[in-house]
Amino acid sequence: MAAQRVIHVGIGTFGKRWCREFLKTNVDDGTIEVVALVDVDPKALAYGRSVLNLPESACFTDPREAFGKVAADFCTVVVPPNFHEAVVDIAIEHGVDVLSEKPIADTMEASVRIARKIEAAGRKMAVTMSHRFDQDKTTLRRIIRSGRLGRVNNISCRYQADMRQHMAWGALFRHTMQHPMLIEGAIHHLDIVADLAGARCETLFASTWKPDWAEYAGDTDGLVSMVFENGVRAVYEGSSSTAVGLNDWYQEYVRVDCELGTAILNHREIEIFTRQDVPRQKSREGQGQKVTQLTQPKWINHWLIEQFAQWRAGGPAMETRVQNNVQASALIFGSIESATHGKLVKVQDYIASFG
Repeated sequence: MAAQRVIHVGIGTFGKRWCREFLKTNVDDGTIEVVALVDVDPKALAYGRSVLNLPESACFTDPREAFGKVAADFCTVVVPPNFHEAVVDIAIEHGVDVLSEKPIADTMEASVRIARKIEAAGRKMAVTMSHRFDQDKTTLRRIIRSGRLGRVNNISCRYQADMRQHMAWGALFRHTMQHPMLIEGAIHHLDIVADLAGARCETLFASTWKPDWAEYAGDTDGLVSMVFENGVRAVYEGSSSTAVGLNDWYQEYVRVDCELGTAILNHREIEIFTRQDVPRQKSREGQGQKVTQLTQPKWINHWLIEQFAQWRAGGPAMETRVQNNVQASALIFGSIESATHGKLVKVQDYIASFG
């Protein structure tokens, strides 16, 4: 497969990591060629140029100029969610496919609108739900999908991080937005839960809040209860203001209780408890069967960039293509709707309400 030409948009805090890690990995193995960088900050562009070894002529502060002057196969979008749609519109205008950071957009209305624009234009777009494609979560998914533990009954997911101080979460916009925990955190965790449930979410109820000690404008903590169309129940608890990061980023706790056993992921380790034919079988965490995790060259966004390139080259469509990812957006914005109005949200009706 020939290297695919990429315009990368956004070299902020996480965009820098894209340049030095995710893009570079795929440049080095010939999957992609970065042909242009876009950012409003010249210093950010200089950083991207340095780590990707690009000429100054490949750097732009205006995305429209970049897309107009540089031929590309797809773009990678790593700017705040409220700017996603503007970049997608430019990409569509120039016949360029899109691989974007989560969520699709900053509102449910915009998320649905973008999915429709992509469909109408005949373009490909996927969203980098990186946590679902990490080594530990992929191994857990493989176990659950294998059926060895039987049908899923309920799922618990816990995320706890000590990022209560100003700028502790890496970027100013997270400290000024209304729902940072849901939009910037739970977007990954609820997506993982839905993936393990194996069905669309039917209903959810959410509550969010901000403790006095959290230096944010919006809610840093939340609880979400979900029912899926196949009957699976799930509970999520998330906090970016805890005193100690017991289950910080990439260290989340996930428990999947099934018909024939339970799988627990905690701090990137997985153990399985299998039901035996004995009265009132008992055990405790730490005493289950330890699982050897899957191995492969790439995980998270390293892998998702490769998946996107393969999809564009005629391979299987990505699980996170934008039409599917509308469901992930609905979990977040539906939770905001529920928390704001104190009501149960029927998720599929909620999506349909945007036309």
